[in-house]
Amino acid sequence: MSRHWVDITAVGFFIIEWLVYALTLEHSAYGRDSLSARMNGYREVWVRRLLDRDTRMVDMQIMASLQNGTAFFASTSLFAIGGALALLHATSDAITILSKLPIDLSPSPALWELKCVGLVLICVYAFFKFAWAYRLFNYVAILFGGMPPASQRDTPQAEAHVIRTSRLFESAGRHFNRGQRAFFFALGYLGWFVSPWVLFVTTAAVVIVTWRRQFASSAWAAMAPEVVVDGEETRKRGPQG
Repeated sequence: MSRHWVDITAVGFFIIEWLVYALTLEHSAYGRDSLSARMNGYREVWVRRLLDRDTRMVDMQIMASLQNGTAFFASTSLFAIGGALALLHATSDAITILSKLPIDLSPSPALWELKCVGLVLICVYAFFKFAWAYRLFNYVAILFGGMPPASQRDTPQAEAHVIRTSRLFESAGRHFNRGQRAFFFALGYLGWFVSPWVLFVTTAAVVIVTWRRQFASSAWAAMAPEVVVDGEETRKRGPQG
């Protein structure tokens, strides 16, 4: 056990970073200003504007594209699971190849299999998140179809339907984001196959890249409450406006 303390520490660092990042993004005041949180406001805008029109074919086409994208990631997760299982099956071949490198990086067979099992679990988690997001997008499409007509847009029933649809829409997007996050951290996890020290670096790199996309990217800036138009700062109305 003592000789594997670096591996244990590296995996612990990987798990803690993933959990802390996810909790900060989804359950903290800081995370309420993320790109995903800003987009949630526009999901409600979209649902509310459905009430302004009786013809909603374009909206259903957009929903179909969201479903197709989610289905693609779900099927990709299955391929990734198959690849990880194949890697587990080829333990002896992989150790032989690693032992012939200039720097001997070959782990014990048990440790290699443990690494492969961890990768399989991450891919399985991603599949479940994408599959559930796909089903939730299906439910949202059904609620789109059940949206009251424009003539009833000011009724309490219409308002309740908008809130119900918006919450389900946000939930679908949240699970899709979790699946993508699992893919990103799976890339960082691959560093462990080289060395636990590399896992430290790749985990930190994934956190930095994903954090920047959520809080410091050009997309995040474009969705800010204030934008610059023709050299002048113009305050946009919020998503509810």
